[in-house]
Amino acid sequence: MGAGRLRQAFRELVKAYSAGVSVAELDELFSLFVWNQGFGTFASEISPSALFAAYLFIKEQEKKGKSRGEVMKELLDTFGENNQEVGVFYESKM
Repeated sequence: MGAGRLRQAFRELVKAYSAGVSVAELDELFSLFVWNQGFGTFASEISPSALFAAYLFIKEQEKKGKSRGEVMKELLDTFGENNQEVGVFYESKM
């Protein structure tokens, strides 16, 4: 994250989630990004990224009661390399 490697950070997020990291742990991680890098950096660089969109997606899908497997499939369909619209910055179509 510190070097602006958001795509790599996104891949690590997906790997961590698939390995069992909980939403509560991800909440703590993103809170630390704000704390350590400052709100301005978070708001301008991290919050518009696919990384943060994926985190919010995971959190929302788990609130809906979806299993980790279901969330992983949708996560990869939405944010994976097969989706040509995904770049460094993610634009939600909601």
